[in-house]
Amino acid sequence: MIPLSLAEVAAAVGGRLVAADPEARVTGPVEFDSRKVGPGALFVAFPGEQVDGHDYAARAVAAGAVAVLGTREVPGVPMVLVDDALPAMGRLARAVVDRLPGLTVVGLTGSSGKTSTKDMIAQVTAGLGETVAPPGSFNNELGHPYTALQAGPATRYLVLEKGARGVGHVRYLCDVVPPRIAVVLNVGVAHLGEFGSRETIALAKGELVEALPADGLAVLNADDPLVDAMATRTAARVVRYGEAAHADVRAVDVTADERGRAAYTLVTPEGNAPVRLALTGPHQVSNSLAAAAVARELGMSVTETAAALGALRLVSTRRMDVFDRADGVTVIDDSYNANPASMAAALRALADLGEGRRSVAVLGYMAELGPFERDGHLEVGRLAADLGVDRLLVVGEPAAPIHEGATAVRDWGGESVLLTDQAAAVEVLRSELRPGDVVLVKGSRYRTWEVVDALRAEATTGGGAA
Repeated sequence: MIPLSLAEVAAAVGGRLVAADPEARVTGPVEFDSRKVGPGALFVAFPGEQVDGHDYAARAVAAGAVAVLGTREVPGVPMVLVDDALPAMGRLARAVVDRLPGLTVVGLTGSSGKTSTKDMIAQVTAGLGETVAPPGSFNNELGHPYTALQAGPATRYLVLEKGARGVGHVRYLCDVVPPRIAVVLNVGVAHLGEFGSRETIALAKGELVEALPADGLAVLNADDPLVDAMATRTAARVVRYGEAAHADVRAVDVTADERGRAAYTLVTPEGNAPVRLALTGPHQVSNSLAAAAVARELGMSVTETAAALGALRLVSTRRMDVFDRADGVTVIDDSYNANPASMAAALRALADLGEGRRSVAVLGYMAELGPFERDGHLEVGRLAADLGVDRLLVVGEPAAPIHEGATAVRDWGGESVLLTDQAAAVEVLRSELRPGDVVLVKGSRYRTWEVVDALRAEATTGGGAA
């Protein structure tokens, strides 16, 4: 964070100082985990029923924090007192960003692929200047300002993904950190239970482009009609990407190698260049095109962009992480989260990688689908069968419609089984896996990764991320 006096911090957040020197300066990071506090930091104390940050305020000051941003006084601790620490943190982030005129903020949203694409864009911009981007997703009212507060005078690019659980959430995040470049990936059915319809999801996601200034840029997925239509909702310039003929940044002649890594020709108004991705999955083509559109806006040539795309690597964990075990089994760890769109992308990656080999999919429950829950799971099961997955292990009763959808597909040559939990899935895999098999593990955040961890623990030699 840029250095600020406590008087400046208090003014930014609308707070008042208690037992604090107004001229004392915050020179370190803003932290809400007292274990990460160091000299010059500002500690943010969030109240809670189980853990109350105010109980750690004295410890944070002892570790070097200049003051504590909180909602109640702590004896002997310099405080910046506010009514609510979370929006106060957002106001502080806005004050910091406003003091960095050389900073370009890139915001992105979508129903799936946000974190992978955020990582891609951040890797590209890192080649142009100091870049700050969040680890993992970290895309909510806490993660957003926390990440923005890491920007300093030398930071040139701030890349932020914006999550939403309802209409107005993206707008709020844009108020905290206004974007100059906005990327909208897709409108799917993730969180449909909270939004109610895809049209409402589109309404919420489109708040990102509405927040752009007139001299900003909206990067829209031409392959998604609901995203393409967002061009009418912004005063900014619009660049479209995708495989559609009307896209400004396109991929043509797409192929995939034996590891499911795509290659294509990048087509732009300035020229063409070959791209060969090192990341697994056909969906990475679209994600990389979004990154290419941002790179183009920032002045990279088409050849420089193609080279940058080819150098992309995995950053966030449990997202299409492919590794080989010593026994010849290949594992696709995509266990971080799941929705119907990301399930479909992962299953297609399994089909590509598993061509000529036996494919196994370990699939868990998809959360927050509301009235679409049963149909969404049935659809995933049908797709797994249609793609020719040889063995389907469905984990947990809530995911049972995946099993039903697969077994209802006529002439499917594979087999599905419904298992009680992750431990049961691990036991089946231990008894059935043989050299050459390809295993996909995916589900919402219900310990699905325990299956991957068991498979990885048995990969004692060999392997490595693809």
